Amino acid sequence: MAIRKALVTGSSRGIGAEICSQLLQKGFSVIGTKNRSVVPDKLLNHKHFSIVEADLSDLESIPKALKSYLLEEPPNVIVNNAGIFLGGDMNLSDDEWLSVWNRTMQVNLTSSSLLSKWYINGCIQNNKEGIIINIASRAAYRGDFQQYAAYAASKGGMAAFTKSIARDFSRKGIVAYTIAPGFIKTEMAEDAINQFGEKGLTKNSAFDEITSPKEVANLVTWLARGEVKHMSGSTFHINGGSYML
Repeated sequence: MAIRKALVTGSSRGIGAEICSQLLQKGFSVIGTKNRSVVPDKLLNHKHFSIVEADLSDLESIPKALKSYLLEEPPNVIVNNAGIFLGGDMNLSDDEWLSVWNRTMQVNLTSSSLLSKWYINGCIQNNKEGIIINIASRAAYRGDFQQYAAYAASKGGMAAFTKSIARDFSRKGIVAYTIAPGFIKTEMAEDAINQFGEKGLTKNSAFDEITSPKEVANLVTWLARGEVKHMSGSTFHINGGSYML
């Protein structure tokens, strides 16, 4: 039986690193992307893991090899996990505010959508089925504080893009899902944890603890098995019960 393959963006830390680790444990071969962060040794030393340097804030920096891979040898699964969380207060100058907005959209929405486009075309050209898993956010549905409006808007766009893919391509064997985490105990959330503490961040939650990256990775690996194709277009909310739909 051929080994299943996955591409995971933002794989060097947090949710991305945990997703890679669990996919590898489930027998996948994984290609990850990173920008500046250091990749954990447990991933680098795994024989079925490889890494691609890619600055997703700059389209020119996305390696041509990555495009070729998605078009010519599309993996079984692509997980668009890479994202940034930048503050842009409404009292900033227009140029400063747009700088935050444009960079956030480029990393969180434009790059992930372009990778998905290449992947879809690759699957169709190679007569392959495919699975797209987009890591959005609770903020896509609940909104966020005004200084993080760009983040919420980018993740909302990701969820809408996922639904659009599902509507047209599920019948062609390419399914797509959105996962919308709340606060997850990762490096990205450290500032908020240090400022408000776990008690403050979970006061509206059904639990007294912040969700772990492992739970998100558990959900990704389940979807990556391709056993719930008719849930294509669905959003899976994993936010500790802090925002229930």
